[in-house]
Amino acid sequence: MRAVCTVCEKVHYENPKMVVGCLVEHNSKVLLCKRKIQPSYGLWTLPAGFMEVGESAAEGAARETFEEACADVEVISPFAQLDIPLIGQSYIIFRAKLKNPHFAPGPESLECALFGFDEIPFDSLAFSSVLVTLQMYIEDVRAGKLRSHYCTITKKPGASPSDTMGFIMSNHLCV
Repeated sequence: MRAVCTVCEKVHYENPKMVVGCLVEHNSKVLLCKRKIQPSYGLWTLPAGFMEVGESAAEGAARETFEEACADVEVISPFAQLDIPLIGQSYIIFRAKLKNPHFAPGPESLECALFGFDEIPFDSLAFSSVLVTLQMYIEDVRAGKLRSHYCTITKKPGASPSDTMGFIMSNHLCV
């Protein structure tokens, strides 16, 4: 069902938003940012945000990483696409590496830090998309084979949108 004007018959489309970001790798660690904005103020996330008109997904991911972590990165490859139909968002996360070892909190971040796998604050992550991405990445690295992933994230009935554990992952494809 779509909203259609009864006078001119123009269809009002509601299209999903594209979220792009980077899984930044450096010395066997990943870069996370602590959010300085809502939603999920004070929780950790990958540097990511909404793609803008006039940029590619990879350009947007690098821009968001610079804005949130003042980090200049080289995008290496796509890593994951995660669809979240309930909130109308599709995430594209790229693997990236720091062009130099300098980073600092941008205006939307309280702090930024590199975390080894055993140091990642899984109990303080901002979004289920970040949790899923990090779990898939750690699994790939430990298996010795980095793959490209696709999945759908569906919130469990009764789970709040901010509940990072209240989801079901389905349609997981990887190559």
